[in-house]
Amino acid sequence: MTDRQILVVDDEEHLRELVQACLEDLGGWKTVGARSGEECLQILQIAQPNAILLDVSMPGMDGFAVYDRLQSDPITRSIPVILLTAKVLPSDRAKFALMAVAGVIAKPIEPITLTEEVAEILGWDD
Repeated sequence: MTDRQILVVDDEEHLRELVQACLEDLGGWKTVGARSGEECLQILQIAQPNAILLDVSMPGMDGFAVYDRLQSDPITRSIPVILLTAKVLPSDRAKFALMAVAGVIAKPIEPITLTEEVAEILGWDD
């Protein structure tokens, strides 16, 4: 068990809870959930997670807007971000390539391999 904490940001409650359960049960990591980009930014004012799993498509502030805000803040800029996205259009791939995200995980997620994907992207091999 580690003390690593991951902030999971997704407006779809059942998916957010599934991701959190996988990361906690299979990865042994702590998680915090946020329903929106705004809630994500509020949580980051008081918490410093080791990584953020960020949904791209959310109402209001989308994942790209949240990521831009994270990058503009020296405190949150260093937190690795993994995008969760159902969209993998060529234009999106190009956009992701320009962003300094740690990685991209496609939806629908595979619960069995999610923690392995996250660990591999973040280099958490313990």
